[in-house]
Amino acid sequence: MDLKQPGVGIAATAIIIVISLGFVSLFDFPTFSGWVAYYLLCVIPIQIVMAVTWGANPGFAAKASQPARGILLTLVALVVGAIVAPAQFMVAGGGISPPTPMLAMCAIVSVPITFWAAIMWGGWPFTAVIKNQLAAGLTMLVVCYTVNYALFRVFFDYGFMQGAPVYVASLDPSGLFNAWKALVFYLSALAAMFLIIQFDLWPLTKSPAVMQQPVLGLAWTVVALVLEGIVFYVCVQQLEMDPVAFMVRVPVPFIFGSIVVLNMLQNSLFAKMAQPAKGVLNALAAIVIGTVLSRMYGALAPTVTGALKAGPPSYDFEIWLASALLSVTFPFLIFYAEFFKMWPLRKSA
Repeated sequence: MDLKQPGVGIAATAIIIVISLGFVSLFDFPTFSGWVAYYLLCVIPIQIVMAVTWGANPGFAAKASQPARGILLTLVALVVGAIVAPAQFMVAGGGISPPTPMLAMCAIVSVPITFWAAIMWGGWPFTAVIKNQLAAGLTMLVVCYTVNYALFRVFFDYGFMQGAPVYVASLDPSGLFNAWKALVFYLSALAAMFLIIQFDLWPLTKSPAVMQQPVLGLAWTVVALVLEGIVFYVCVQQLEMDPVAFMVRVPVPFIFGSIVVLNMLQNSLFAKMAQPAKGVLNALAAIVIGTVLSRMYGALAPTVTGALKAGPPSYDFEIWLASALLSVTFPFLIFYAEFFKMWPLRKSA
């Protein structure tokens, strides 16, 4: 079997969605939203390093054919996640079980930080200074976790949770912003990063000087923050949308749709078109695909997990939806697309 795009991407996405929902159905809501989602969040940063910085082809797996290569890479990611999870549990979570909201959010925002370092900055300066690919990637990962925790302590405040059973005063950084708004800001910035990728970095590509690191990382960061800041300001600040409702309606579906368009369909939908038209259509496709799949997941939630309460104070439904899409299906899609190269739907190169 050797399917072509976009057929192979559509088939692969459908298969992984079925597997993901089946996986979620194995757990009750507290277990899934607690330990299961937390562990998978600890897997995603190393998965990004392996897929982007190592090109899903590190030396220890380069000679393996599929499916052995995919299995090996997946196992390595799971093992590193198993090392990170208890370390982060003690540092950011204070060793308190089950995972607190503070630990969960700290783990979530480690993902945008790793994307920022691996994609927007292209691994710079780590890949420029450290010639060994594995060492550069692992060093970057450690620095990302360190920077992420420092920023988490600066920005996140959980004062609004005081009095709730899940509130732990000793773990509250008492940072600058409401924790939900800070989290949504991070995810919206990640969505903006993906939007720029939809445009193949146009119009930044018009300047060769800008396309060199570290100028590219700085320029891309500024553009993403400006775009994200405008949307966040209008929707959350001016229109006073509930930040959690905004999160599951705007950035989460767009990020998920972007993974389908860029990784699963491998940017094939409008490949023959020039920018910026290609970017506009890619972004629209990501919005439609992400929204449709998000609504589908929401409709299936009662069957998969059971009845969940939406809205404040607990936001059970919103947490389930974001976790099912980005903590489970997202890494499963990347495992299959980048590590297994969609074997056996596509012949191994």
